[in-house]
Amino acid sequence: MALSDVLIRTAKATDKVLKLFDGGGLFLQVTPAGGKWWRLKYRFAGKEKLISLGTYPDTSLKEARERRDAARKLLEAGVDPGEERKAVKTAAIENAANTFEAVTREWFAKFGPAMSRGHAVRVMRMFERDIFPWIGGKPIAELATQPCEVLQVLRRIEDRGAIETAHRARSKCSEVFLYAIPTGRADRDPCADLRKAIPPADEKNLAAITEPDKVGALLRAMDGYNGGLIVRCALRLAPLVFVRPGELRHAEWKDIDLEAAEWKYLVTKTKTPHIVPLSRQAVDILRELHPVTGTGRYVFPSPLSVDRPMSDNAILTALRRMGIPKDEMCGHGFRAMARTLLDEVLHFPADIIEHQLAHKVKDPLGRAYNRTTKLDDRRRMMQEWADYLDGLKTGNIRLGKVA
Repeated sequence: MALSDVLIRTAKATDKVLKLFDGGGLFLQVTPAGGKWWRLKYRFAGKEKLISLGTYPDTSLKEARERRDAARKLLEAGVDPGEERKAVKTAAIENAANTFEAVTREWFAKFGPAMSRGHAVRVMRMFERDIFPWIGGKPIAELATQPCEVLQVLRRIEDRGAIETAHRARSKCSEVFLYAIPTGRADRDPCADLRKAIPPADEKNLAAITEPDKVGALLRAMDGYNGGLIVRCALRLAPLVFVRPGELRHAEWKDIDLEAAEWKYLVTKTKTPHIVPLSRQAVDILRELHPVTGTGRYVFPSPLSVDRPMSDNAILTALRRMGIPKDEMCGHGFRAMARTLLDEVLHFPADIIEHQLAHKVKDPLGRAYNRTTKLDDRRRMMQEWADYLDGLKTGNIRLGKVA
């Protein structure tokens, strides 16, 4: 006969295991110690098997019957309830070990050492402050299928006005997902769906000097900078090559061919090959620096270790020491300076300028240009740009050209 709550509650322990059957393979096992365990007996593939469905009173008679019925449905579908339970438990353990935070810390352990100390600290601080509290404990495989969960995190950052941080957070989360894919923890990168979900950063935050007379004054101030040779050379080279500040800091001698007057490297934002034609002025600066740092890896090494690039604050600090306020010029500002003056004063075609800025430029058929596209035109542009800057510095300028 079927069990009842009264019968179960009043069942007494004996010196032997007592079994009280309910039907459909479900029974209550009362141990000599007084424990009451729900068990389900069933047959699968010709073998008799037994699984636990919980303990009484934590699992009521009604809940035990519901679990029995669910197990019977699995049997009808040709699934072993015991094996299904093991699979679910294994998946839960794997999910707990492969949370977004766990995979992020694994990714950081592998790639963090290649970052500068300051950058590495900022990256992990961003994860710990802005990302882990919300999605750090969730399985990365689950997040990979739910871009909206990641978007909610980015929206929190955006809502406090930190647009650039939101873009940086999306980029770093993307790196974690792309690491998780080949390691078998995720199937896709949901951040790829969020490229247009955050508004662009306000370009005015990237302070830049673009008026020719002020550029001349800046160049004269930079020439008069009395700091160390490495920072002084980085300052003088920055406007000539107008690459991203991080790319300048991480420049390596192996990528620079002084005889061919070329610098080849991978663009940090797109991971695509890029060529910077070097003007005579740029080559002269690098030749001046080569006897000092040329035997090491980095063109501009840190004063603390030749195995690390110089600090991302080195150029900013030098600009401040020269009395140039942060709302007037920043390290990224040399790019805006070049883009503006190459277009408005030297009148170079926009596609050549954008290509040299390592922006994505497509031909009329929609195909992305490769790194050698219009290289002769870019080489001529870079030399004219360097000559123009010399003219601004000396005041020897007439109609945008060196007199």
